[in-house]
Amino acid sequence: MATTTLATPAGPLTLVADGKTVLAAGFTAEPAEMIARIHPDLRPRAVHDADLDALAATVTAYFDGDLTAIDGVDVVQRSGPFIQIAWDALRKVPAGEPVTYTDLALRAGRPAAIRAAAQACARNAIALFVPCHRIVRTDGTLAGYLYGLDVKRWLLAHERRQQPEALPVPPIG
Repeated sequence: MATTTLATPAGPLTLVADGKTVLAAGFTAEPAEMIARIHPDLRPRAVHDADLDALAATVTAYFDGDLTAIDGVDVVQRSGPFIQIAWDALRKVPAGEPVTYTDLALRAGRPAAIRAAAQACARNAIALFVPCHRIVRTDGTLAGYLYGLDVKRWLLAHERRQQPEALPVPPIG
């Protein structure tokens, strides 16, 4: 397992990876916060090499406008069966085309499981790569996002290819 924190226009993004697989990612400068979000069964027992340069290049490409750059990155996280399916469904939501929690429940095969779909977003440990920021309320308004609604708003504007408002970016380290 290795970590890196990247400066992005949406704020610091910390990645935790094992090999080429992202185990956690979030808009924080604190690697410990991200490691704590990894399911205990997935936490490597030793430090392994991770291709952090390739992951950083992918993140840079995304923020430079290649919105599909993050789509092929390997990720792994663990939860119950429905949440796993919902996470897979989240990865298929195209950039610039946010869907509702109701739509996510439908895409995950359980149309009535709207609250469970919201829980899948809340439990997601791999922000950006499992794009829970692409989920909105039925009326189109923004609901909670672990890293703040300003970050979610920025990411959605970026993906709509609108000029996002600059966010105050705290220093890393």
